[in-house]
Amino acid sequence: MPLNAQNQMQLLSDILSNHQTDCCGSVSECEQLERLVKSLMVNADIHENVKPVLEEIYRYSQSGISSSDLSDHITTNKDNLSQWVSDMNHYS
Repeated sequence: MPLNAQNQMQLLSDILSNHQTDCCGSVSECEQLERLVKSLMVNADIHENVKPVLEEIYRYSQSGISSSDLSDHITTNKDNLSQWVSDMNHYS
């Protein structure tokens, strides 16, 4: 069963929250973030104000996939992670 936009936003938020709380994650989670953002960016139901946030999350996931130290990458973006989650909750 495919996920609707609301489910995708919730999953995106959950992964980002876990990264922010745990300060660790996996490359597969970053790849999942990338797929979720791509899907949401083409969805007409997504609020226009959340698209810049999705673009930032996409860059974060790309950097995470290619990072030699993913935990450091996540820690460096800890403040961004909580802001992105807050922004997404505000617009969804």
